[in-house]
Amino acid sequence: MHAQINGTAFLALTARFAAAMVLGSACTLPVCFAVSPVRLAGSLLGSVHDSSGVPQMGAVVQLYNRNEKLVEKVLTTAQGGFTFASLVPDVYSIKVSVASFVPAIKRNILVQPGMQSVLAINLASVLSTVELLYTSRNPGTLMSDDWKWVLRSTMTSRPVTRMLPGVDISDPNQGQHTVTAIFSDTRGLLKLSAGESQSPFTASGNQPDLGTTFALATSVFGRNQVQVTGNFGYAMNSDNPTTGFRTSFSRSDVGPEVKLTVQQIGMPARGMVIGQSGNLPALRTMSVTLIERMELTEGLQLDYGASLDSVTYLDRLNYISPFARLTYKVGPGTLDIGYSSGAPPVDLLNARELDGSLQSDVAALSLLPRVSLRNGRAEVQRSEDVEIGYRVQSGSRTYSVGAYHEYVRNAALTMTAPDDFGFIGDLLPELSSRSSVFNIGNYARSGYTASVTQNVNENLSLVLAAGRSGVLTTDGSTLASETPSDLRDMIRSSQRHWARGIVTGVVPGLGSRITASYEWTDATALTPGHVFLTQKIYPETGLNARIRQPLPIFGSLPGRLEATVELRNMLAQGYLPVSTPDGRRLILSSFPRAIRGGLAFIF
Repeated sequence: MHAQINGTAFLALTARFAAAMVLGSACTLPVCFAVSPVRLAGSLLGSVHDSSGVPQMGAVVQLYNRNEKLVEKVLTTAQGGFTFASLVPDVYSIKVSVASFVPAIKRNILVQPGMQSVLAINLASVLSTVELLYTSRNPGTLMSDDWKWVLRSTMTSRPVTRMLPGVDISDPNQGQHTVTAIFSDTRGLLKLSAGESQSPFTASGNQPDLGTTFALATSVFGRNQVQVTGNFGYAMNSDNPTTGFRTSFSRSDVGPEVKLTVQQIGMPARGMVIGQSGNLPALRTMSVTLIERMELTEGLQLDYGASLDSVTYLDRLNYISPFARLTYKVGPGTLDIGYSSGAPPVDLLNARELDGSLQSDVAALSLLPRVSLRNGRAEVQRSEDVEIGYRVQSGSRTYSVGAYHEYVRNAALTMTAPDDFGFIGDLLPELSSRSSVFNIGNYARSGYTASVTQNVNENLSLVLAAGRSGVLTTDGSTLASETPSDLRDMIRSSQRHWARGIVTGVVPGLGSRITASYEWTDATALTPGHVFLTQKIYPETGLNARIRQPLPIFGSLPGRLEATVELRNMLAQGYLPVSTPDGRRLILSSFPRAIRGGLAFIF
C-alpha cells in the first residue's frame, strides 16, 4: 500500500512537471516570434544644417509613406538631429521645414530590413538639398555565419562571388549600389530670364539682356560631386553672343573643390566710346578656383582658397585672388574672421548660400569681373577686405555684429550720360542698358553692422539691421571741366549711418515666397556695395523685392515650375548727380533701378 501511494505520487508529480514544461514552451514561443520582426525593422535618421553648417534646432521633420500620408512628425534636437526608429521596410518621403528657409523634400527613401538610412539636409533661402546614404546597423543579422560558409563552399555560388569580390553578401544593398548606382542624387535647373542686371554682387549691369541658364548636378559613385552650369544669350546692340560655362568637381571624403569658369561677353559699341560704329572686342574671362575646408581643432574651422583669373579685353590681365575665413566657437556663439583680396570670393560666400548649390553657381556664372576703361586701357576692380563678425542664436532669434575695412582699386560705377558725352576712352558700355561703366579710381572705407533675425514661424521671418558705412560724395554739383580726371577728383569718401528691414514670408494658399527689403541712408550719398564675408545679409539701397511663384505643371513631368520677379531699387535712391559746364547732367550709381523676370524649371 505504501509503495502504491509513492508510485501514484510519483506519476502525478511527473504529469505536473510535463504539463509545466509544455505550458512554459507555449508561453515563451509567442515571445520569440514577437521579438523577431523587430530585428527586421529599419530606421531613418539624419541632421539638419544651414548653408554655413550651423545645426538647426526645432526644425519640423515630417515622415510620409508611399501614399503621401503623414506617418510621424518630430522636431530636431539642439545638434540638429532627428530619428525615426522601428520603421516597417517600405518607401518613404520626408519634408523638413524651418522659418526663413525653403522646405527640403526628399522622396523615394528606401528603408530596408536591418538597415538605417542616413540623411544630410542642407537648408538654403531658395533651394535646399538632401543627401542620402545607407549604412548597415547590425551587420550579419540577416544571415548567419553558417549559411555564409555554405554559400562560399558550394560550387554554384562561387563564380558569383568571384565576379563581385568587394560585395558583402550580408548587405544586398551594397551590391546594388556597386553595380547600378553610378549616378545618384541628380538634380537640375532650366531658367529663361530677361531684363537688367540680376547679380547681387555687382552693380555693373553687364549681364545678358535675354538669357537661358541651365544647371545639372549629380553624384558619381556616391563620392564625386560634379556640377555643370551654363548661360547663353545676346547682349543689347551687339552681334556677339554672351556665353558662359562653369564646371565644379569635389569629393565627399577628401580634397578641395575645383571650379572652372569661362565666359565670353559681346560688348556693344557706341559712338561715345571709340568714335565709330560697330562692335567692341569681346570680353573673355577664365577663372580656376580651389576651395578647401579644414578642421584645425575641435570648434575651429578654416575655409580657404584662391582664384586664378584671366581677363582679355584690349589686353590680357592675369591676377590671383586669395580668400580665407576662420570660424571659431566662442561661448554660445560663433566668431568669424575673413580676408579676401581681388575679386569678391563668391565661392566662399556659397557657405552663406544664396539659393542653394545650383542657384549659387548660377549667380556666380552671371557675375563678371568689374572691368572698366581708363585712358583707353582696360582695368579690373580689385579690393582688399578684412572683416570680423560674431553671431549667436537664442531659440528662434539670431543676433549678429560685424566690422570691416576695405581698400578698392579701379572702382567701377554705373554712369548715365548723354550719348555724345566726351569721355572717349573712359566709358565702357553696359550690356543690358544705355548706361556705361566709369572708373572712379581708388578709395578706402570702413564700416560696422548689427542685425537681429526673428523667425516668427515657418512661413515668416523678420530681419532688422543697422550700421555705419563708407559712402561716396562730391565736393560740388558742377564739373569744372568736361574731363574724366576732374570727375574723379570731385569724388570723396565719407561715413554715413544706414538702417535696413527685411521681411521674408510665404503667402498661404498660393505658395508665393516674397522677400522685401528697404534700406534707409543719406539720399545725397552713393553707397557702394560691400560683400560681407561673415554676415548673412547683403546691403541693398532703397526698396527691393523678390518674388517666387510656384506654377502648376501639366502632365507627368517631374520637378516643379516657378516664375520669378526681381525688383531692385524701385525708388531710384542712392544716385549721385553731377552737372557739366554746359548744363548737361551725369548720374553715378551703385545700385541702378532694375527689373528682371524669369521662368525656372527645377527637377
